[in-house]
Amino acid sequence: MADPKGFLKTRERELPARRPVALRLMDWKEVYEQGDAATVRTQAGRCMDCGIPFCHHGCPLGNLIPEWNDLTWRGEGRQAIERLHATNNFPEFTGRLCPAPCESSCVLAINQPAVTIKNVEVAIIDQAFANDWVEPHPPERLTGKTVAVVGSGPAGLAAAQQLTRAGHTVAVFERDDRIGGLLRYGIPDFKMEKRHIELRLKQMQAEGTRFRAGVEIGVDIAWDELRGRYDAVIVATGALQPRDLPIPGRDLSGIHFAMDYLVQQNRVGAGDTIVDQLTADGKHVVVLGGGDTGADCIGTAHRQSALSVTNLAIGLQPPHERPDHQPWPMAPTLFEVTTAHEEGGERVYLASTVEFLANEAGEVRAIRVAETEYLDGRRVPKAGTEREIPADLVLLALGFTGTESEALESQLQLHLDRGNVERDADYQTSESGVFVAGDAGRGQSLIVWAIAEGRAAAAAVDRFLEGDTALPSPVTPTDRAVAL
Repeated sequence: MADPKGFLKTRERELPARRPVALRLMDWKEVYEQGDAATVRTQAGRCMDCGIPFCHHGCPLGNLIPEWNDLTWRGEGRQAIERLHATNNFPEFTGRLCPAPCESSCVLAINQPAVTIKNVEVAIIDQAFANDWVEPHPPERLTGKTVAVVGSGPAGLAAAQQLTRAGHTVAVFERDDRIGGLLRYGIPDFKMEKRHIELRLKQMQAEGTRFRAGVEIGVDIAWDELRGRYDAVIVATGALQPRDLPIPGRDLSGIHFAMDYLVQQNRVGAGDTIVDQLTADGKHVVVLGGGDTGADCIGTAHRQSALSVTNLAIGLQPPHERPDHQPWPMAPTLFEVTTAHEEGGERVYLASTVEFLANEAGEVRAIRVAETEYLDGRRVPKAGTEREIPADLVLLALGFTGTESEALESQLQLHLDRGNVERDADYQTSESGVFVAGDAGRGQSLIVWAIAEGRAAAAAVDRFLEGDTALPSPVTPTDRAVAL
């Protein structure tokens, strides 16, 4: 198992260098520089012969982490990518975007910095693409069965690739003009350049997956009509319904949902012209919400030359050390300084937004905030602590409440549970032959959960169509994050 004494000889956790802040704010290229191959091998060698690799349990995909760490340490890159692809369709996405719950459950992390699992993962796939080791795997035979996958985010793409390789004829429908879902329109280029999507789509097309961009199911084609055309349908539309903040002044000009803002910049980065683009240029920007979407807005605003960026979070600042109620191997909630945060701006915790204030033109000019206090388990503004923060552009990054379900309910009579489409243990909805994967069924979650559910739903569909399946099913709809 890698170097048996690697974790003793190399105790330091070393990650690739980040490009200098002043330089990276001038473009939209990825923040991290290419990792040194020798360093990656040394870091992979820190993986222990721990007996029970809890990293498997920490990863919803069940990635064979010790195996490809060992192969990386031995310099067996081609074998490493084969083991990585055995459980993960898209390591180029997860290696850049996943928060790495596997590292939180790494046995070495009990008393040392965890193995750099995520970095080793992305190094393996980048080497594989560079050496043309990522080849198409078309099916040996076709089943004659057809499947429609609605949504081209990580869940939809994973399901489509698995089912195509099983021999089914698969069409992926995407309402946007380009394939990729939130990977394409939502994730800033400085976190993941879109060339990685194109490389993977090229492989999938060569395998036989068909893509239909610019087609909105429920509008251009009714859901029930689609079900009639295909032997099975997978709903992988995500959970894109944004959470609003209905307080005084919400209707003022200059207050927008975070995804509206991020999508426009992605489109500009792809070469589109956006009339009256939402931009932070020359503005005081306030981002409400302390999660990943909020951080994406912060990094985008810096690159658009904002005058100032303030990030408000209603709750307490997370701790720097693992809290007692989240013991190893759970994934703890910790204070994190992302690449966007280190680029500047101010972060304020225990900040309750009370009111949006207007100028004479009816545009937002400031936010009135108050200190948050906890009363009977509720977070409320503390009287007498109000103050104003200048704001020309306010971005609401408060999470998502569920999938956009109106057409699903009216055209297929699907049942919803708290904004998510109900499904059984086989990912099937109340409508026979209609399945749900990813955020549309489980709610807003991580990219690894989306891919895992896409793979599992594909196995369920294959079983539905063929009576049995050889496809792996890593998770069930009732699975949750590590909670041992």
